[in-house]
Amino acid sequence: MHASMPLIVTLAVALGAALVFGFIASRLRLPALVGYLLAGVLIGPHTPGFVADVDLAMQLAEVGVMLLMFGVGLHFSISDLMAVRRIAVPGALVQMAVATAMGAGLALWWGWSWPGALVFGISLSVASTVVLLRALESRGVLDTQNGRIAVGWLIVEDLAMVLVLVLVPVMFEAAAGAGGSTAELWTTLAQTLLAVGAFVALMLLVGRRVLPWVLWQIARTRSRELFTLCVMAAAVSIAYGAAALFGVSVALGAFFAGLVLRESEFSQRAAEESLPFRDAFAVLFFVSVGMLFDPMVVVERPGQVIAVTAIIMIGKSIAAAALVLALRYPLNSALTVSASLAQIGEFSFILAALGFSLGVLPSEGQSLVVAGALLSISLNPLLFSLVEPARRWILRKSALARALETRVDPLAALPQSTAARYLARQVVLVGYGTVGRQIAATLLAKNIPFVVVEQNRERVQQLRDEGKAAVSGDATDPTVLVQAHIADAGVLVIAASDSTDARPMIEVARTLNPAITMMVRAPNDDEARLLAADGAQHVFLAKNALAQSISNEVLAAMEKLAPARSGAARGAEGAAH
Repeated sequence: MHASMPLIVTLAVALGAALVFGFIASRLRLPALVGYLLAGVLIGPHTPGFVADVDLAMQLAEVGVMLLMFGVGLHFSISDLMAVRRIAVPGALVQMAVATAMGAGLALWWGWSWPGALVFGISLSVASTVVLLRALESRGVLDTQNGRIAVGWLIVEDLAMVLVLVLVPVMFEAAAGAGGSTAELWTTLAQTLLAVGAFVALMLLVGRRVLPWVLWQIARTRSRELFTLCVMAAAVSIAYGAAALFGVSVALGAFFAGLVLRESEFSQRAAEESLPFRDAFAVLFFVSVGMLFDPMVVVERPGQVIAVTAIIMIGKSIAAAALVLALRYPLNSALTVSASLAQIGEFSFILAALGFSLGVLPSEGQSLVVAGALLSISLNPLLFSLVEPARRWILRKSALARALETRVDPLAALPQSTAARYLARQVVLVGYGTVGRQIAATLLAKNIPFVVVEQNRERVQQLRDEGKAAVSGDATDPTVLVQAHIADAGVLVIAASDSTDARPMIEVARTLNPAITMMVRAPNDDEARLLAADGAQHVFLAKNALAQSISNEVLAAMEKLAPARSGAARGAEGAAH
C-alpha cells in the first residue's frame, strides 16, 4: 500500500512530523522552523527508521520555493526600502561581501573548489526573512526605527539573492561547458541577462496590467475558491513559464508574480488567501532540507560546525554592527541589527541545494549549512534578549563606545538660524511615521511651530531639505530632547508606536519643563493607564480615537437632518390627532 501511494505517504509523514516537532520547538520557546528541520532529519535517509521518498520531497520543496518567493514579492515594499536606503543598501551589500569572504576563505582552507567555496560563503551571508520578521514581531519592535532598518536590510539581501540564484547556475554551467573560455562565459552571461531583462520587462509592462485585471474579474464572481485558485495559479504558472520560456529560475518567476500582484487593490486579500498554502508548502520545504542533513557531520566535523556557526553569529554580527556605527547610528541600532542578522534560513537552503545539484558544493557543505542554520536560529532569541544588557555593559566599559554615542552629529542639533525661530512654546513631535506626518501637516497648516525628533536620519535630512525643523536621535536620551528645546516647548507629542519608550521621555520632559502639556499614543488600555500615571495629561488609544471620530460624524449628520426629523415628527403628531 505504501508503494502505491508515495505522494500521500510523504505528505502525511512530513506534515505530521513537522506538526509534532514544530509544537515541541514552540513549547521550548524556539522558532517552529527548528522543529520542521528536525522533522526532516528524522524521516530522512541519514537516520534509522522510516525514510520518506526523497525525490517526491524535493519536488514538493520546489513548490515551497516558488511560494516562498511569491510571498517575498507580494510583501516587497519599495517605500520600506527607500525609508532606510542609505543604511540598508550599503550595509547589506558590504555585510554580505564580508560574510561571503569569510565563508569562502574557510571552505578554501578546507580544500574545497572555488565554485563550492563561493556558493558556501554566499549561503552563510544572508539571514532568514521568516525568522527575522517573527522575532521582531514577538518583541514588538517591528514598527520601530531599528525594526525598519533590519527589514530594509533584509529586503536588500533578498534582492541580491534573487540575482544570485539567476546567475550562479549560468556562471558555473557556462564555465564548465566553455572549458574556461572567458569569451564564451561572458557571452552566456550576457544571453542570460538579456533573457532575464526580457522577462522582467514583460512582467512590468504587461503583467502589472493584465494580472490585476484578471484578479479583479475573478473577484467580481464573489467566489472565494476561484480567487484563491487564481492567486495560486498565477504564482506557480508564472514561475514555470519563466523557467520554460526564458530559462530563468522558478524563484525569480514566482518573485515577480508576487511583485506584480502587489499592484492590485486586492493584494492584501491575495496575501491572506494564499497564506495557508504558502505556509504548508514552506513547511514541506524546510522538512525536505532537514532530510538532506546528515547528523553525523556534527560528530565527525565538530570544529567545522563551530566555525560555520561562529561566522553566522559572530562574524556577520560584528560586520553589521560596525557598519551601522560607521553610518552614525546609535549603539542600540547596531546591536539590534546585528542580532537580527545572526542567523541563516530559506535562501541559504535554496542556494546550498542549487550548488549541490550543480555538483559544485559537496554534500558535507549542505549539511554544514543546515547545522549552522539549526544552531543560529535556536540561539537567535538569546541574542535578542542580550541586546539591552550588552548595550549598557559596552557603554560602561568602553570609552570608545561612549565617545561614539556622544560624537558630534550634524543632524543631532538644530542649526542656530533654525533654532531661533522655535524657542517660543513650540510643539516637540516625537516620531514621524503615519500618525506623526498627519499631525505635522495639521500644525503646518495652522502655522504652529514644531520640531520633529526622529531616529531615521534619512527622514530628518529630508525634513531639513524641506525647511522643517528636525533633529536626529533617540528621544529617550535626554540630550536629544534638549536639542529639540524641550525646556521651551509648549506641548510634547509622542506619536511613536513603541509606548515603552515613552516613559523616559515623559520623565525628562517633566523634569526640564514642569509646565509642558504631554500627549502620548498608547497601544492598549493597560499602557494608557501606565502612561497617565507617569504624568501624560492626554493619552490616545487608536480604537477610542476612531470611535470618537465616527461618533462626531454621526452627530454632525444627525444635526443636518434635525429640521427634517422635526417636521416629520410634527406631521406624525398631527396625523395622530
